[in-house]
Amino acid sequence: MKSPLNSVDVYVGARLRMRRAMLNMSQSKLGSLLGVTFQQVQKYEKGVNRISASRLKQAASVFDVDVDWFYEGGPAEDAAKGFAEGPSRLLDVQFLSTTDGLKLNRAFARIRDPKVRRRIIDLVESLAPPDEAAQEAADFVR
Repeated sequence: MKSPLNSVDVYVGARLRMRRAMLNMSQSKLGSLLGVTFQQVQKYEKGVNRISASRLKQAASVFDVDVDWFYEGGPAEDAAKGFAEGPSRLLDVQFLSTTDGLKLNRAFARIRDPKVRRRIIDLVESLAPPDEAAQEAADFVR
């Protein structure tokens, strides 16, 4: 029987993928720099395989970030603050680590007019299905 993925491993993997994508680096190139195959990089990025401390330190060096960067905003931080680990934050990070998420984020950041940015947010929110957790909270308040 397959054990469920650990939320911290998935989060760290998503951050690994996001940073690699930000630098326009292929999985093969990262694998070569870390001394592993691109298949292993894929497993790290999906959280299927846990990345060791030494390998994570090596990745931080390659990406020119602190090891802490991989954990920033992660599920362990929320749990330490007394909040339940929410799947929405993990989904946010997973989306931002995709090519579409990265392109959308970069393009949005280039928009300087705050009114235009607000109108884009309003448009996207009107097109998206309702957030179930937010809807449940709103129903509870009523």
